[in-house]
Amino acid sequence: MKKNRTFHKKKVWTIFLLCAVMMLGLAGRLVYLMGIRADYYGEKAQELHERERPIKAARGKIVDAKGKVLASNKIVCTVSVIHSQIKEPEKIISLLSQKLELSEDTVRKKVEKISSIERIRTNVEKKVGDEIRKAGLAGVKVDEDYKRYYPWNSLASRVLGFTGADNQGIIGLEVEYEEVLSGESGKILTTTDARGIELDGVGENRKEPKTGSTLRTSLDISIQEYVQQAALKVMEEKQAERVSILLMNPQNGEIYACVNVPEFDLNAPFTLNTADEKVAEKTKDNTAETAMAEISAAAETVAGTDSGSSKQDLLNQMWRNPCLNDTYEPGSTFKIITMAAGLEAGVVSTEDRFFCPGYKVVEDRRIHCAKRTGHGAQNFVQGAENSCNPVFIEVGQRLGVENYYHYFKAFGLLKKTGVDLPGEAGTIMHKMENMGNVELATVAFGQSFQITPIQLATTVSSLINGGRRITPHFGVSVLSSDGTSGRKLEYPVETGVISEKTSETVRSILEKVVSEGSGRNARIEGCTVGGKTATSQTLPRSANRYISSFLGFMPAEDPQILGLCIIHDPQGVYYGGAIAAPVIKNIFEAVLERV
Repeated sequence: MKKNRTFHKKKVWTIFLLCAVMMLGLAGRLVYLMGIRADYYGEKAQELHERERPIKAARGKIVDAKGKVLASNKIVCTVSVIHSQIKEPEKIISLLSQKLELSEDTVRKKVEKISSIERIRTNVEKKVGDEIRKAGLAGVKVDEDYKRYYPWNSLASRVLGFTGADNQGIIGLEVEYEEVLSGESGKILTTTDARGIELDGVGENRKEPKTGSTLRTSLDISIQEYVQQAALKVMEEKQAERVSILLMNPQNGEIYACVNVPEFDLNAPFTLNTADEKVAEKTKDNTAETAMAEISAAAETVAGTDSGSSKQDLLNQMWRNPCLNDTYEPGSTFKIITMAAGLEAGVVSTEDRFFCPGYKVVEDRRIHCAKRTGHGAQNFVQGAENSCNPVFIEVGQRLGVENYYHYFKAFGLLKKTGVDLPGEAGTIMHKMENMGNVELATVAFGQSFQITPIQLATTVSSLINGGRRITPHFGVSVLSSDGTSGRKLEYPVETGVISEKTSETVRSILEKVVSEGSGRNARIEGCTVGGKTATSQTLPRSANRYISSFLGFMPAEDPQILGLCIIHDPQGVYYGGAIAAPVIKNIFEAVLERV
């Protein structure tokens, strides 16, 4: 009996202690929740009674070197409905379908859908949004938003790029500097009851958005505009497929202008420029019936019924920046690289003598000079002035495959430039083990391989600026939205690419090419200009399609600006010295006082 009593007593105490521990645990938990974590759970409770609507941040501006705005924002509206608050659905459907130019069925589906909030339309003009807000219909929300706006329309379109409906960058600087430009979104918090209906008299809580930073670029609107007009002029005169012009500072890599015509309208980036141009040209002199026929044909082409291409493929092609996204055979402008390699390696000097009979035999191949009758006896400088293929083939042979490949790599041609735009293409070059004497000969005068225009301009910059390989770029600095603070952007520089002496010699030879040789159409009175012409044939050679180009710089003794003009498939006279060199001359004369 006593034993049982003792057992029960222990049992009671055990239960009591367990209960006490549980109570202490609960008390401790309550203290933790109500004291230490009170703010956290208070916020969570509040969130249960709050409806959130996002507020887009204003995207940061993109400005040129002098602060002129290249990309800004336009105030628009987002129209939404909250199902639980709607009192007059038919009025809402009628108003929104009318003001937003949507079918009643489309609006009805969204109005009748049971959800916390349903977006009807974004990017609504502010005037229209204000009219909808003024109607004062319960359950209709009109929030101000931002849409990207480009005040210069097509200017530098393939450089700036554009944003999508979500205000995020898609191509160009817009996507490359997304983190800088995007800003921080805000939100509107509305207090509701358990049924999701807004409480009267409680008001809205707002977390204001943070505007993105401003990107200052090296682009100059005035120069860009002039260069674009020059490119359009030569494209029209020569009935060319397209024209690309690059203008940069060879000392620090800042790009003043980057033009690829035809450009496209940044405020309507999904409208194809090719179809529009064809239609516009036809409507100048034709009747309305003919114009409509052309519009239909253009639409069929866009849809892919004629060409088999989808509209997206055509858009992607339109958005490409050929200066860095596409490669090409540079032709004789590449003789600058062969010249620099030969001089640096010591296999050729300015006084070395050569003889050109109009061709050079390499193994079993007879490789012709542009002048089939030959240039006869000449020194190396004269060979450069004449753009003589046999002379540069000889320099390549003196270097040999292994040595030439060494300089090709040392000059940075096997790596990308690092330009601050997406999608840069790399050099397409023979592997050294597959490079024979014939390949070496053709590479020496700029054929049988491909590089990008930005790569050519960057590499030549390093050969004329004393041997420093700079990084080409558009971004110069990042500024706060109010312009009160900022930071300068830095880019890599490689030194010792070639010696100062070799660089000086290269500049001197290229000045002779312009003053006395094939580049004489780029001469400017009172200013020394250096440069090199090129006329290359595209594949297949039998198509008789050419690329005419000229690369020039000034002043020759201390280059401050470098220009590269590339004309694709010009009609009639197609020599680079005849049609591309004058373009760069005119541009240099126009910007002479700015550099």
